[in-house]
Amino acid sequence: MQKKLARLLAALLILALLAGCGGKNGVAGAKTIKRPAVESAERQFAGPAEGDTVAVFDTSAGEIRAVLYTDAAPQACANFIGLAQSGFYDETLFYYTLPGFCVKAGVDADGVSSTIWNGSGFAPETTDALHHYSGALCAPTDGQGLCGGVFYFMQTLPQAPEQALLDQMAEAGYRQQVIDAYTAAGGAPYLDYTDTVFGQVYAGMDVVDAIAQAQTDEDGKPLEDIVIRSVTIETYRAA
Repeated sequence: MQKKLARLLAALLILALLAGCGGKNGVAGAKTIKRPAVESAERQFAGPAEGDTVAVFDTSAGEIRAVLYTDAAPQACANFIGLAQSGFYDETLFYYTLPGFCVKAGVDADGVSSTIWNGSGFAPETTDALHHYSGALCAPTDGQGLCGGVFYFMQTLPQAPEQALLDQMAEAGYRQQVIDAYTAAGGAPYLDYTDTVFGQVYAGMDVVDAIAQAQTDEDGKPLEDIVIRSVTIETYRAA
């Protein structure tokens, strides 16, 4: 099913990227995006449970918190956690933003990323349990089809994909629950079974939205640095 999904959906990526383009505002003047709560049994909308591993991003634009799915994406999580604990992400930048699509980080001052395996990448970890809904924390594949230390947050708008895409998802065998979740939350289903989803924002999505609205150069790099001061790995404790 994975090859069929990739073949049917990947061609829509260019159209989706173009649809995400638009005017950008500085983070200070970013518009609030209303994101209603999504009622879904899909795992990514449940929030963290007692004892879950979470990542806390202290950024110059505000704090972002994401739960990590260490069971479903063990290599991606091990790599991300190891790099975070080593301080690799400290004082790095969000180096690419595209409003209505994603914000990306995970390279050093020289534009180089890394992994806990001396820079060697790992195969994408794809599963029907995790999808590219808005707020997903993901690891992209590189030109060799491997994932590494680069990561991005899905910043897609809370609106249903085009009907043609929904029809192709049904044709490709997507569960109705997943289609309904994409319809309610928005997302990028054309990246499913290609990139790795390894976490989900549960607090600070407004910060992700603000970062996505930063003014950028022609390469999508924010004109004013948006800094990741640190990434802290914690164990979630219910209040």
